[in-house]
Amino acid sequence: MNTPSVWDGQRVDAIAAGALPGLERVQNLVRSVRTPEFEGVTFHEVLTKSALNHVPATSAMLPGEWTLNPYRGCTHACAYCFARPTHEYLGLGIGTAFETEIIVKVNLAEVLRRELATKRVLPERVALGTNTDPYQRAEGRYHIMPSVIDALAGKRIPFSILTKGTLIRRDLDRLANAATRVNVELGLSIAYLDEDLQRTLEPGAPSTAARLDTLRAMRAAGFAPTVFLAPILPYLTDSEERLEAMIAELAAAGAANVLPTSLYLQPGVKDLVLTWLRRRYPELLPAYTELYANGSRTPRAYRDTVKARVHQALHRHGLPVPDDSTEDKFALLGKRRPPPPPAEPTLF
Repeated sequence: MNTPSVWDGQRVDAIAAGALPGLERVQNLVRSVRTPEFEGVTFHEVLTKSALNHVPATSAMLPGEWTLNPYRGCTHACAYCFARPTHEYLGLGIGTAFETEIIVKVNLAEVLRRELATKRVLPERVALGTNTDPYQRAEGRYHIMPSVIDALAGKRIPFSILTKGTLIRRDLDRLANAATRVNVELGLSIAYLDEDLQRTLEPGAPSTAARLDTLRAMRAAGFAPTVFLAPILPYLTDSEERLEAMIAELAAAGAANVLPTSLYLQPGVKDLVLTWLRRRYPELLPAYTELYANGSRTPRAYRDTVKARVHQALHRHGLPVPDDSTEDKFALLGKRRPPPPPAEPTLF
């Protein structure tokens, strides 16, 4: 007789008797799951009412685009993650709760298929990984992504995936098959060659070495992957030497494009990163305080300097300098606007 595991019963009919304390704003809770494989982490399985999210045209990020997110919260636990504040919408915190209270949309693929079957106008494209990682460790248990890939490809809807999770290798054959029918863009986030630095900032994420192996696997599967070189850390990973070494590794591993982004620190997240900095690199705290004194971004002059260093390294390693078309692969520029009509001819 098989012993039931803690993962048995992942069914949409296993309705719990009410929300847990602190989860009153999490709708349609099925149950909350803990397992020794994820020590300290609770997965809150929910029945989602919708799969596709249409980003408002007024949004600062991905305006007008369609996105899809199987999970909320992320066990990668990246200190700098811009998605942390979204956990506050659920009545949860942006700190430890973001890493340990993970919302899982267990019926996402079913709802997606229903939406795609009933929509009069299908999305032009769908971006995955725009909030939290669809290939974080929990995906190894919940297996949501294969059905999502099949549903989008079956309706001939182009899509992009941004991840730092090596679990995407499980689905590369399926993604390659989908790419014979629709455009599929794969992006991988890799920012650090210093493994110790990576572990302290991204304690739950795969190692840099594992991600470089994943990059090679993407290339071998026939994709032209884009690497998100993000975040670039002031005074830690932004020197010419460190950027040169990183881009050399990315080029050798099969990156087709590289998109660099300097560290962005929105309210709340800034406090978490400065706390980390105070603990690990206290000598840099005054410099960071000055750099981010006027908001979430570093000054334009600093960003331009870093960009120039990256572009020089890209040239040296035969990689293209990113432009709008590179960013558009992942819907970063928002909904594409049609070109303006040609000007009317005039006599003068």
